[in-house]
Amino acid sequence: MTGLLRRFTRDQRGATAIEYAMIGVIVSIAAVAGLSIIGPTVMAMFTEAGSAF
Repeated sequence: MTGLLRRFTRDQRGATAIEYAMIGVIVSIAAVAGLSIIGPTVMAMFTEAGSAF
């Protein structure tokens, strides 16, 4: 059992994939947060542009 645990902690396969997945999650969260902040402003601009015609 100790050998299995030791081998598991030394095994680095898949670490890069996990790191890229974490970066993707962080970028996605930042994009959603940014769009939720900017969204109402963009909607108001389109509404104003639409009512001008």
